[in-house]
Amino acid sequence: MKPSLRGLLATAFMALLITGCAMQPPSVVDRVPGQDANRLLSQAEQQAPEQAAQTRLEAADILARQGQRDNAFEATDAVDESKLSETDRVRWAMLYAELARGLDNPRAVLRATQVLDDELPMQANQQQTLADHQQWARQALEGEPVKVSLPTLEGVDIQRIVVALPESGPLSSVAETIASAIRRHHEIRGNDVQLSFLDASQYSLNDIYQRAEQMNAQVIIGPLDKEQVTQLEQRDSVPLPTLALNYGNSASNQAEQLLQYGLSAEDEARQAARRAYQDGHRQMSLMVPDNAWGRRVGEAFWNEWQRLGGEMTNAVRYNPSSPVSNTVRTALNVSGERARLGNIDALFLLALPEYARQVPPTMDYYYAPNLPIYATSHLHEGRQQTRLDQDLNDVMFMDIPWQIPDAAVGGEEVLPFYATYQRLRDESDPSMFRLMAMGVDAYELATRLSDLSALEGMTGSTGTLYLADDGRIYRELPWAKFQNGIPVPILIPGLLGNDE
Repeated sequence: MKPSLRGLLATAFMALLITGCAMQPPSVVDRVPGQDANRLLSQAEQQAPEQAAQTRLEAADILARQGQRDNAFEATDAVDESKLSETDRVRWAMLYAELARGLDNPRAVLRATQVLDDELPMQANQQQTLADHQQWARQALEGEPVKVSLPTLEGVDIQRIVVALPESGPLSSVAETIASAIRRHHEIRGNDVQLSFLDASQYSLNDIYQRAEQMNAQVIIGPLDKEQVTQLEQRDSVPLPTLALNYGNSASNQAEQLLQYGLSAEDEARQAARRAYQDGHRQMSLMVPDNAWGRRVGEAFWNEWQRLGGEMTNAVRYNPSSPVSNTVRTALNVSGERARLGNIDALFLLALPEYARQVPPTMDYYYAPNLPIYATSHLHEGRQQTRLDQDLNDVMFMDIPWQIPDAAVGGEEVLPFYATYQRLRDESDPSMFRLMAMGVDAYELATRLSDLSALEGMTGSTGTLYLADDGRIYRELPWAKFQNGIPVPILIPGLLGNDE
């Protein structure tokens, strides 16, 4: 039996009171009568994102106190919680979670309880209440299949795309690179698609959709920010078909009309685990940097490796500024001056080029020159540096086709979107080339959303792309290994001794 409306609203009201126990200036709720909720919502449409979020929260609070559950939920759902203060984010989460659970909407509850991962200051009873709601939502969604579909686009020519990327803030340089590649590829393709650009740093998510609808957009490319993608994927749906350029933090994407695509290091780690297992290895040592990025990627490799049935012998998180020899000694069970490899038959390495180049010579020093090394694309700068990369000889790694044409397709001339490749290769910084390729693939994906079957094994600049049931797009990358400081193909999977 579902909780009664009176009980739910009473709980939400008490939660708000608890949140407001600290001395604070009077809120809008203290000053305006209940019938002004609609006026506040109208005001929010004209306000800057931060003020609009606050105003919508106050209006939702008023509507909840009036007992207008559906209207209160709609107003709370429209709040861009990332624009709220920490205290108000907790207020929003408590109210939204209660309303969503009362309406039997587990996906909205998961969106509300995302604040539990953000380490916001809250009281123990608030944290427990949100945790209870989160557990209920996960149980409600357990085993529920999600199949992405875009009914509004089926059989339609996609001709109007809005690109919503930030022009200021920490992601602006990445966004500028991607947007530049989208523009240039669009020019080279010369099709009838109309591209428009919105500065996502100036608007809330809801405002972006509103403006895109006013521009008659059929598809939105963006957002880029991981937290914003997380907010979207916890909704029931998004207003327009959306190709986000990142992956959210949730276990799966729940929102209808939302697809997610990006250059996921976690995907590369899982692919490395599958490749090493396919090659016959079963006991693995792992080296990843001791930071959030390293922990995420290391966990992805570890989970996939264990799922396959492999054993993780050693797992080392290293400080990139510390001597490489310390890490290698631990990873390879060095005793005296010799590695002890009785229970290690391969190494997974996540490292940037400068650090990665020191690992094989150190392994040689400890008498482990033949231990196979599997790595992600991050150790490859994407330009020929034969002298420097000699130290990476025999290291196996994956990368996007545009970075290793010979390994991917047998030469540059047969690369996907070769004309764009030529232009961008000549004009761009090699360190930004992967992002350029991502922009090209984002454009191609967006123009093909009227036929989702076209995304099953699409040959792209960033790999072979596959669409999962929940709307997330995954990449399979070609493999290469260094020989004489140059990446060369690995031609026969599983036969590492015969792949010259």
